[in-house]
Amino acid sequence: MCSTLIKNLLQITQLLLVIIVIIIIIIIKYKDLTIEIQRMWNVKTKVIPVIIGATGAISKSFRKYVCNIPGNHEVKELQKTAILGTAHILWKLLT
Repeated sequence: MCSTLIKNLLQITQLLLVIIVIIIIIIIKYKDLTIEIQRMWNVKTKVIPVIIGATGAISKSFRKYVCNIPGNHEVKELQKTAILGTAHILWKLLT
């Protein structure tokens, strides 16, 4: 039982590391765009990582990041959009 628990914890840790690396890659990917916008429009820019899973899953810090984006954003609506997008892709794939 203890070895199964340790194995599961290792898998979860590996998954979290993969997710962290993906977020870092996303931020780095948009760094060039950020610099270009700053130079072109002479404005301050900031990359805000807002990631929603295909099933609408969000991180614990999701709401904190969404609050940094100007405007009114309902988390449930964003999740609904992600789920509907996933359903659309699956519908196209399966028909």
